[in-house]
Amino acid sequence: MGVYIVKRLLLTIPLLLVISFLTFVLINLSPQDPAKLVLQAQDVPVITDELIAQTKHELGIDDPFIVQYMNWLTSCFQLDFGNSYVKDEAVGVLLGPAFFNTLKLTLVSSLVIIVSSVIFGAVCALIEGRVLDRFIRGLFFFLSALPAYLIGILMIWYFSVELDLLPTSGLESYQSYILPVSVIALTHIGLYFRTVRSAVLANLNEDYVLYARASGLPEKKIIVAILKNSLQVSISIFCMSIPLILGGTVVVENVFAWPGLGSLSVKSILSRDFPVIQAYVLIIAVAFVVFNTISDIINMALNPKLRAGE
Repeated sequence: MGVYIVKRLLLTIPLLLVISFLTFVLINLSPQDPAKLVLQAQDVPVITDELIAQTKHELGIDDPFIVQYMNWLTSCFQLDFGNSYVKDEAVGVLLGPAFFNTLKLTLVSSLVIIVSSVIFGAVCALIEGRVLDRFIRGLFFFLSALPAYLIGILMIWYFSVELDLLPTSGLESYQSYILPVSVIALTHIGLYFRTVRSAVLANLNEDYVLYARASGLPEKKIIVAILKNSLQVSISIFCMSIPLILGGTVVVENVFAWPGLGSLSVKSILSRDFPVIQAYVLIIAVAFVVFNTISDIINMALNPKLRAGE
């Protein structure tokens, strides 16, 4: 097990290097001149070629491409993503609070999604084909087909405007989590609960369930065993739901004016603040790799067959 973990962690190193290189290349393919953007952000009245050359030298973008990449990568290892072109502040200072706000929203939403998916998936599998099963599946299929911004606007109108129960925006108290978490959960539960339901149905037809019932084991113990085996199949999807939500909160954060990465990334794209965009893309990509690695390690720990074939 320990050898597998070490190998899996070592495999992430070249993958992370490729991701960092592609992130740097894609951002630098923009036709916009970073030096001009910086000078425009500083409200320089007359932008001359001398000023552009001086700014490029200060930013280090007049160096050869590979030198720029190595300097940027070395800085990233030190959590130094450079300075914002627009606000002239360290990117880390801007990303830090936004990242933790988005992370909190992501973790709360993921917890709600996982718990709800397990409950609804197990219930629907145990009552397969009944009216309630069809109703729940139809409801979540319908909700997952709706765009998040539409659900968000409807919930703001009803719960905040009509009933005056919940705040419409910002992050002021625990109540601020209710609407954005609900929107994220409603648009994601449909996918994950169907996965749990399918896994439970598959396990219900396994021989060990038949033998357990024939041996007279209590139904509760059998259901617990079925859920345990079903969650082994779903664990990868649940782990990957965290980076998916982390990178997919852009719409929800902008609807509810949530001070997170999604809102910051949209503002940075509109203002062409390349260092912030670069850091955002890198963080999301690294999150996918990290959580994919974690899901593989958890699967190895839970599944004896994988450990046997290690």
